[in-house]
Amino acid sequence: MTMRPFDILIAEDNEDDILLIREAFETVNMANRVAVVRDGEEALAYLRGEGPFSQCPFPGLVLLDINMPKKTGLEVLIEIKSDPRFRPLPVVMLTVTNNSGGGQPVSMANIRAVSQVCHAHGVPFFLDACRFAENAFFIKQREPGYADKTALEIAQEMFSYADGCTMSAKKDGMANIGGFLALHDDDLAQRCKNTLILTEGFPTYGGLAGYDLEAIAVGLEEVLHEDYLRYRLRSIAYLGEKLDAAGVPFMKPTGGHALYLDAAAMLPHIPASHYPAQALAVALYQEGGIRSVEIGSVMFGRVHADGSEEPAALELVRLAFPRRVYTQSHVDYVAEVVTYVARLKDNLRGYRISWQPPQLRHFSAQFEPLR
Repeated sequence: MTMRPFDILIAEDNEDDILLIREAFETVNMANRVAVVRDGEEALAYLRGEGPFSQCPFPGLVLLDINMPKKTGLEVLIEIKSDPRFRPLPVVMLTVTNNSGGGQPVSMANIRAVSQVCHAHGVPFFLDACRFAENAFFIKQREPGYADKTALEIAQEMFSYADGCTMSAKKDGMANIGGFLALHDDDLAQRCKNTLILTEGFPTYGGLAGYDLEAIAVGLEEVLHEDYLRYRLRSIAYLGEKLDAAGVPFMKPTGGHALYLDAAAMLPHIPASHYPAQALAVALYQEGGIRSVEIGSVMFGRVHADGSEEPAALELVRLAFPRRVYTQSHVDYVAEVVTYVARLKDNLRGYRISWQPPQLRHFSAQFEPLR
C-alpha cells in the first residue's frame, strides 16, 4: 500500500515568504497538498476544523510564522502544545522582522521564549535570518540589558537559541544574489548537502559564482558594523520625522528596512475595494519616480468563490531602503515627493483589477484607474 503524502499548513502573512516556501516545495517535487492561512486565529480554526475549514484535512506539518496578526505564532504554538489533539503535530517557527507590519523587530525575550517552548516539546526551532543584523541592533537600542553589547554579540545570542537558520543574502547578507541554510545538527546538514548536489550544485558553491560567495562572506561581516546599522536605521527614522512634521500618516515607530505609509488614513475617500494603497503607490511613481510596493488589499485581500473580496486589515505602502545607496539628499527628495503627493490626495482615485492570475496576484495583476 502506498501512503499518501501528509498535508502541510503554512501559517504566514507575508506573501513573499509563502511564494518562497511553495517554490522550495516545487523544486524538490513534493507531492504534499499545501494550505495557507494568514493569521493566528485562522491557524487555530483550521486545526480545529471550524467554520470554513470544517472539511479541510488535518495537516501533518505546520510552518508557523511568529509575527502574525490577531494571534502571534508563539500564542498559536502554546495553544497547539496545550491541546492533546495537536500536541504530536510538528511545528516549525519562522522568525523575521515583520515585513508586513512595519519592519518591527523580534525581541530577545521573544526569541528565547519561543526556543524554550519548542525545545520543551522536541520541536526544532529555526530562524529566518534575512534581517538578523537590523534585528540585533534594534535589540541593542530598545531592550533592557543589551545597550552595552555589540551587534555581533547580540546576533550570536539570537542564533544560539535556534537549531538552524535560513538566509536570503540579498537582505542582511548585502549581496546581489544567493542565500544559505545553516544547521547545528551535522547529520542533518550532511543530508541537506546531498540534496543540494542534486538540485543546486556542490556544497562548496551551491550554484553560485565565486565572486557572489565572496560578496556574501564580506557582507555578513560588514553588516554588523554598528556605524552602518546606526546610519541605516537613522535614515529611515529621519524620513519618518520629516513626514510626521508634514502630517503624512505612516506606521510608527519606523522599521529597520522600510517606512510604511498608511494609505487608508491618507486616502479615506478611496474604499478598500478600490485599492487605496495601490493608488498611492502609482501616484508616487508618476509624480516623482519613487518605486514602492502595495501591502494592502491587492496583496492580502481574500477573493471568495463568488467573486467577492474581503479587504486586508491594513492598507500600507512600503518604502524600502536599498543598502548603502541613499544619501541624505536622496531621503530629502523622497520626503518632498511623498509630501507633494499627500497635498494632492483629494484628487487621487482608486483602481480596479482588469486582469489577475489565480495566485499571488500582486506580482503581476493589471489595473485600470477609476474615473
